Amino acid sequence: MYRWLRPLLFKLDAEAAHGLTLYGLDVAWRSELMRFIATAPADLPVEAFGISFPNPVGLAAGLDKNADHLDALGALGFGFIEVGTVTPRPQIGNDRPRLFRLPQHEAIINRMGFNNGGVDALARNVQASSYRGVLGINIGKNKDTPNEKAVDDYLFCLERVYAHASYITVNISSPNTKGLRDLQEEATLRRFIETLREAQERLGSQQGKRKPMLLKIAPDLSEVELDSIADVLLAAGVDGVICTNTTIDHAAVADDPRGNEAGGLSGKPLRERATEVVRGMRQRLGDRIGIIGVGGILEGDHAMEKLDAGAKLVQIYSGLIYRGPELITECVNEIRRQQEYRDAR
Repeated sequence: MYRWLRPLLFKLDAEAAHGLTLYGLDVAWRSELMRFIATAPADLPVEAFGISFPNPVGLAAGLDKNADHLDALGALGFGFIEVGTVTPRPQIGNDRPRLFRLPQHEAIINRMGFNNGGVDALARNVQASSYRGVLGINIGKNKDTPNEKAVDDYLFCLERVYAHASYITVNISSPNTKGLRDLQEEATLRRFIETLREAQERLGSQQGKRKPMLLKIAPDLSEVELDSIADVLLAAGVDGVICTNTTIDHAAVADDPRGNEAGGLSGKPLRERATEVVRGMRQRLGDRIGIIGVGGILEGDHAMEKLDAGAKLVQIYSGLIYRGPELITECVNEIRRQQEYRDAR
């Protein structure tokens, strides 16, 4: 069905099409019509971060910022869903237009700017949903919070989402909040992560269950910067790392009329660099810290590529825009096929 709908959706403004698609999924879910939209894959269980995932293909943060559409998205067959990024207070994000398709490159540029309804609204939406799968909640800071007080925003969000999440992702790598990526600098990151780790353990003790905490990093880091981040993650005992967020390097789309739009680039042009970061972080971290690979997955082979590079799980987002829900099942089935082939050799 999506192959028929995509040409119509691509005639609309990208953000309008995004909202219309999510509305349509909600209607289909409430009307029990999801079977016409997606066929969920058979389970392919995997263990990571102390969590049992029904399959290794998840939804990346950003598509459902406020957890407004959990039930419908959960019916598509994802092994897990990550919502957010959410901030302490509601914010409208950057001015429109702020989301752009680059079809000839199978890419997206966005400068959304953490637009969301605030952490309390997200928590209410999670509580009201019937989704009972693995749920990641991605947290950030408000735009007007200075970096020297950023940790307070993350602590505020962490405390409010902890009871509702299967795991929490700390997002300090979006290029669309001014200065946010500066938090990845080694000395700053070390203090920042240590504070959050203390809160994580305290909340786990208070609530009787420890929830994993992951860090989402940028693809535009140098080898030296990746070395530093790996050292901090290992020293602090962070549970996992998501590689990667969107890139500010637009060289691959310089020939596109939209290629010079400000914002983070995702989709096919990000694939190789994101995989390189996964591979590099696996070499640095060994088996001590789990990795989620995300960036440029538009085919089943691309998902397997991330796993071969060292990821335990993968996430998709831009690929959904170009391929639709069938990409989920394709990725799961390709991973299954290649694993069975290797086991049989």
